[in-house]
Amino acid sequence: MSLSRPETAAETAATAEVIYDTAASVALSNAAPPRPAEAGVVAADAAVADAAVAHQDGAGCHAGVAEMRKAAAAAGKSETLDRYAADYPVGPHDQPQSMCPAFGSLRVGLRMRRTATVLSGSACCVYGLTFTSHFYGARRSVGYVPFSSETLVTGKLFEDIHEAVHNLADPAQHDAVVIINLCVPTASGVPLQLLPKTINGVRVIGIDVPGFGVPTHAEAKDVLSGAMLAYARAEAEQGPVQAPRGGKSDKPTVTLLGEMFPADPIGIGMMLEPLGLAAGPVVPTREWRELYAALDCAAVAAIHPFYTASLREFETAGRTIVGSAPVGFDGTAAWLDAIGQACGVAQGKVDGVKNRMLPAITAALAANPVRGRITLSGYEGSELLVARLMIESGAEVPYVGTACPRTRWSEDDRAWLEAKGVKVQYRASLEQDLAAVDAFAPDLAIGTTPVVQYAKERGIPALYFTNLISARPLMGVAGAGSLAKVVNTAMANKARFDAMTDLFRGVGAGDTAGVHEEVPKARPEFREKVRRQLAAQAKKRKAEEMI
Repeated sequence: MSLSRPETAAETAATAEVIYDTAASVALSNAAPPRPAEAGVVAADAAVADAAVAHQDGAGCHAGVAEMRKAAAAAGKSETLDRYAADYPVGPHDQPQSMCPAFGSLRVGLRMRRTATVLSGSACCVYGLTFTSHFYGARRSVGYVPFSSETLVTGKLFEDIHEAVHNLADPAQHDAVVIINLCVPTASGVPLQLLPKTINGVRVIGIDVPGFGVPTHAEAKDVLSGAMLAYARAEAEQGPVQAPRGGKSDKPTVTLLGEMFPADPIGIGMMLEPLGLAAGPVVPTREWRELYAALDCAAVAAIHPFYTASLREFETAGRTIVGSAPVGFDGTAAWLDAIGQACGVAQGKVDGVKNRMLPAITAALAANPVRGRITLSGYEGSELLVARLMIESGAEVPYVGTACPRTRWSEDDRAWLEAKGVKVQYRASLEQDLAAVDAFAPDLAIGTTPVVQYAKERGIPALYFTNLISARPLMGVAGAGSLAKVVNTAMANKARFDAMTDLFRGVGAGDTAGVHEEVPKARPEFREKVRRQLAAQAKKRKAEEMI
């Protein structure tokens, strides 16, 4: 059955499953496959029981990061969590401050042709994550295998997942089935690694994407992309594999790592063509066969430098990695030099491309100046690149924060920005982003939704990074002038913010906000009483911990 269209009643009866259009529930047939190896399920039952009871009592994923990690480790997930801790080190917060990280993995699966994506997690989480398919117009169903405390403890959940995957593994419809464990199944040790690697010729990819192990949704894209690249690399090592839909390139290719505006790969391809190179697939890919072409490259451009698992697969395959991106004058010049060196292109050819591209970029930057102080933050991974472009456009950027981690592939961008006096904050917390708005009093704040709200409440123009900034070309000549209009238009609205602030000056805020018959009066004695009570409770808890 295809997840790309609604299922007919006849198909439902034939496959003994029902998949709804959003929070899809897979109703399984009565025949159950043999239980997996006892060591993978039954031996973990004692640890699983604690997590299951917590879930039943309403704690579950609210039990706290430490408890969830402890349960997951006891249930046999130590290796997975240790790998995530190394690949995606956390920052000041031990869990995401933006959205559920599984959003990223789900997005990757839903955007791929002939790929079924199934979630295993709390129903409320799955329901929220179906937003992904609506927001991006995926026109795909999201598979869901429900569970209860009993199925967690007994291992029946794994059997349900096993059968659901078998029901979906139709080679006429799918190249791959992706099953994603959310927080509670991961903490309970549901062993997706015991699923068959292939069913009826359909690949089975099982991954854990818990909020207590993967810090951002951007890195969750890497979790699935890395798992798929590893599978595809193993297939390619065993013999011939399927060619890309458009055929194999007659030139050496440069694989582009990280989601980007659709025009950027085209622009990069135009820069590579005079070098005798071609732009390869963009990872995450849109089809399984593109993974082979991505691996079969001359070099990998780590446009988004935090794809740690994916980069590990490329390095294992012997591919050269190039950091940064062709953004602005300096970035484009340095990137072309690095690509030429990685691919063995004569410096004369590289200089010829630079002599043609760089003057055009300079002209575009001059024709689209940006004047003003801008603080910039986000969770997409391209924040440092945007900051570079803003500075070369003439803006003052004292602060750039990214929720993603520092890696060796972003070092050139960090060094360039810090040489310009920019404070670069990796794993930036919301508190740090807000503090930057207060500290630098920008003419424009670019950031996440709460940063935008915070700035606008203070009469500062603000733009949401994901929808209004990253949804534009950044590379080459097209990128050089792409951001100026939206940024300048936003800063020009400062007078409107001032007018609105004056209009509503004196209107209630904080305790006095809202609509009231009588404006609430401050009662400092009540505040002091509550403060004393909270202080006493904290003192009592500390004393109990010492005992």
